[in-house]
Amino acid sequence: MITFEEIKNNTDIRTYIKRADDALGALGFTEHSFAHVTKVADTAKYILETLGYSAHEVELAQIAGFLHDIGNVVNRVDHSQSGAVMAFRILDKMGMPAEDIATVVTAIGNHDEGHGVPVNAIAAALILADKSDVRRSRVRNQEETTFDIHDRVNYSVEKAVVKINEAHTLIKLKLTVDTRYGSVMDYFEIFLERMTLCRKAAQKLGLRFQLMINEHSLM
Repeated sequence: MITFEEIKNNTDIRTYIKRADDALGALGFTEHSFAHVTKVADTAKYILETLGYSAHEVELAQIAGFLHDIGNVVNRVDHSQSGAVMAFRILDKMGMPAEDIATVVTAIGNHDEGHGVPVNAIAAALILADKSDVRRSRVRNQEETTFDIHDRVNYSVEKAVVKINEAHTLIKLKLTVDTRYGSVMDYFEIFLERMTLCRKAAQKLGLRFQLMINEHSLM
């Protein structure tokens, strides 16, 4: 079995992640480097572990989380599909079993809100983990006067917490937002499609999705 630790420490994979993030930086996108993919892997692990999925399924979700954005090294457009193809080649070369490769590739290929569908639990956990990573430290632009809407929204988020309730019926994304930098409407303008996909992902896991901003429930 190929482990998450092997994936995380693989020199080639780390090169693809760094170069993909460099490309997005040149295009003006927020951070998509090791901080992002590690957080996504950790959140996907939390979701599936909390819901009682097997250790093997949890590890596959972590691997998918760490690899999910490598397709940005090709192009931002359709990066989930190109990333899935890249992941297939990498994992096949490393000797991962076909059954596990299929699971990881399916999750990566379905994580983007443009065409993604939570077709299985791993994909659902990846979607929720990826779309919930909104935070100030993802903003590269240090000049507030030139922030675009993505900068404003991410910079405004002081805290983002993903929490599953004790009854395992609800997953909540709780945001603390400083509205001096971005409004709730700004958030919905760019993230509504993502939150809709999160709701579908939660349903796939037998959960209800709730979005709370500054203690107000919005979804």
